[in-house]
Amino acid sequence: MLVAFSVTPLGVGEELGELVAEAVRVVRASGLPNRTDAMFTTVEGEWDEVMAVVKAATDAVAARAPRVSVVLKADIRPGVTDALTAKVESVERHLAADRPGTRPE
Repeated sequence: MLVAFSVTPLGVGEELGELVAEAVRVVRASGLPNRTDAMFTTVEGEWDEVMAVVKAATDAVAARAPRVSVVLKADIRPGVTDALTAKVESVERHLAADRPGTRPE
């Protein structure tokens, strides 16, 4: 499964990067495939392991903020692996087909 989530500390002012980095550190230390962008961190793995990482990341932020908001989106597809990169590669192949002189694989 893929889980895209964001953890937002509330009640700590406007500079949130340091606290958000705490959540990302937890995700990266998990060893699960992951990717962080400007809006979400996406993690790939089995339900229990991914949800444990989301909880640990949330707890890391909650330890330093009086309130935490979590937004989560999940794509549950049993038997599928490497979806974190495969989905992006599929879109890139289709975009490449739009360029003159290229054909999708």
